[in-house]
Amino acid sequence: MGAVARWLSGLLVVFILLFAAYTWLVLSWSYSVGERAGYVQKLSRKGWVCKTWEGELALVTMPGTVAEKFFFSVRNEAIAEQINHSIGRRVSLDYEEHVGVPSSCFGETGHFITGVKVIEDPAPLSPAPVQPPPPQTSPAPAKQQ
Repeated sequence: MGAVARWLSGLLVVFILLFAAYTWLVLSWSYSVGERAGYVQKLSRKGWVCKTWEGELALVTMPGTVAEKFFFSVRNEAIAEQINHSIGRRVSLDYEEHVGVPSSCFGETGHFITGVKVIEDPAPLSPAPVQPPPPQTSPAPAKQQ
C-alpha cells in the first residue's frame, strides 16, 4: 500500500502543478485586447469567498437608443477606485479578454479592466438650432372713409 499511496500523492502533486500552470497561462495570456466607451452604471465588490470587483458599462451610441451592457471584472484595487470616482461620467475602459479562466475567484467575467480614461464631453459639432423669428404682424390698414 505504501507504493500506491506514494504514486497517488505524486499524481495529485502533478495535477496541482498542471492546474496552477494552466491558471497562470490563462491569466497572463490575453485572447483579445480592446477599449469600450460608455457610462459605468454599477461597480460592486462581490463574492462569498473570493471578493472581486464586478461592473456594468452602458454602451450608448446615440441619444435615445437602447444601451448595450458590457460586463467586466477589475482585479486591481487602484483601477477599481478610479472607476468608482468616475461613475456618472463618460469613460473609456481598456480591457483584456481572458478565455478559459478556471474559477470565478479571478472574476465573474472574462473581461478584465486594465485602464480607465474619463472622456470630457466635446463641444457640440454644430451650433444650436436657430429659432425662426416670431411672425411679424403688419398693422391693420386704416379704414378709408
